[in-house]
Amino acid sequence: MTHVVVDPVTRIEGHLRIEAEIEAGQVTSAWSSSTMFRGIELILQGRDPRDAWAFTQRICGVCTTVHAIASVRAVEDAIGATPPPNARVLRNLIMAAQCVQDHVIHFYHLHALDWVDVVSALSADPAATATLAQSISDWPESSPTYFTGVKARLQAFVDRGQLGPFGNAYWGHAAYRLPPEANLLAVAHYLAALEWQRDFIKLHAILGGKNPHLQSFLVGGMATPVDPNSQAALNIHTIAALRSLIARAKDFVTKVYLPDLLAIASFYKDWAGYGAGVGNYLVYGEYPMTEGKNAPKYIPSGVIRNRDLSKVEAFDDSKITEQIKHSWYKYDGGDDQGLHPAVGETHPTYTGPKPPYDLLDTSAKYSWLKSPRYDGQPMEVGPLARMLVAYVSGHERVKELVGGALGALGVGPEALFSTLGRVAARGIETQVLVEKISDWVDELADNMGRGDLRIHDSDRWDPSSWPKDSSGAGFHEAPRGALGHWVHVKDGKIARYQCVVPSTWNAGPRDAAEQAGPYESALLGTPVVDPEQPLEILRTVHSFDPCMACGVHVVDTKGRELARVKVR
Repeated sequence: MTHVVVDPVTRIEGHLRIEAEIEAGQVTSAWSSSTMFRGIELILQGRDPRDAWAFTQRICGVCTTVHAIASVRAVEDAIGATPPPNARVLRNLIMAAQCVQDHVIHFYHLHALDWVDVVSALSADPAATATLAQSISDWPESSPTYFTGVKARLQAFVDRGQLGPFGNAYWGHAAYRLPPEANLLAVAHYLAALEWQRDFIKLHAILGGKNPHLQSFLVGGMATPVDPNSQAALNIHTIAALRSLIARAKDFVTKVYLPDLLAIASFYKDWAGYGAGVGNYLVYGEYPMTEGKNAPKYIPSGVIRNRDLSKVEAFDDSKITEQIKHSWYKYDGGDDQGLHPAVGETHPTYTGPKPPYDLLDTSAKYSWLKSPRYDGQPMEVGPLARMLVAYVSGHERVKELVGGALGALGVGPEALFSTLGRVAARGIETQVLVEKISDWVDELADNMGRGDLRIHDSDRWDPSSWPKDSSGAGFHEAPRGALGHWVHVKDGKIARYQCVVPSTWNAGPRDAAEQAGPYESALLGTPVVDPEQPLEILRTVHSFDPCMACGVHVVDTKGRELARVKVR
């Protein structure tokens, strides 16, 4: 038996450590540990709840906007505010744009290098690469001249010794299967995606002032005015700019991202048999289609258990708990219990090894992540969960795209429960959203044309209109999965605040019943050709798109200076 430690897991946000035992060429046990402390909930206590979104949005720069929307929804739930239609539409636009951009970035810049051998691309024939590209898409930048230029750029990196993001990887690993031409194609689109995402995310700058950390969120609505006759507001020229950005984004997703995904996946069909995980899936639902707390969602909510695609259970907030048996926290009532986030506690109690880490004592506490559970069970959250719930719920476009992807790869529905299934689900969701987003632009334009310019519920802005003591929950389907914020407001101030984020659901450690979390479970049975280069472990972990900064964030609760940077 070989004990493997991957620390840090790279190409993610934050700090993640994976320990695994490998026997007979496959993973037999695994443990997931996040090695930073979370603190945002603590610094929010005593603050004005209308300001909470600005603090929580800075939990992460990659997952920007997601904590802002969950926070304002939680506060709105507590104080009884209802955003008007334009605010709902603006939020849907911002959230969908974030998801589309994030998924494309994840595929090319965080995950593709687990499947693509960059060094192999140096031996590719640009003409053969062009033939390959033209066989899978009519994307215009597919000529031999174009790929010759990309190959020359890559060779220049090598010749200068400045490999940048390509400098530290397992190039030449036996688990890589793409021919050189497919590798060159993927490298070319890796570079193209950098330019694409910079262009598309201008949508956030238009609607929120900047990216990351948009400035236009507001409890009760949005702060961005809409007025077709004002140059200082979103107007007909803005609508035209949004439509142009979305059209270019859709072109890239349809003609580059999805064809690349299917082409690469076709060389790794056996990965439809690895990484299944816990088999339970949780979705809060997202993109409200009307106003009100119980509005129908474009991406439906629900729970699937035991990989049963015959039914979807209704989501019930009261069934969520967080456990800390193997987490570096303590609960006042004992560490074997599970607490609902509405009454959650954050008492950090580190008992692990001092850096540099020896092996973790996985029989004790070994992570800064808690262990969220739904009805006592671990749940996977994220694009796969969303597409499964939408598929079983009868979402027509999702059913069409899932069927097309399965048919193109020549695999059955059982292939969805896998590492490859997560990759495919992320691409399918991107296509679904990049198509839908235009409808929300049209809805915004229609509202403006009818003279409905409301963007805020001003009746609930004054704290004197709030209940003296109230609680609320805000749910959002972030790119990485189900995100929840819970707030207790008393006498106009925050008395308690808790976040349960997607990577906590997925990357959390074992619970009091010793049930493994989704990462830990998904790694079981993963083949590992070379324990010294555990590329296969990274494939499955990266398929979840970890964001540990969201799960465990570093903040000094006493406001002490941690570092000073001088610019000369």
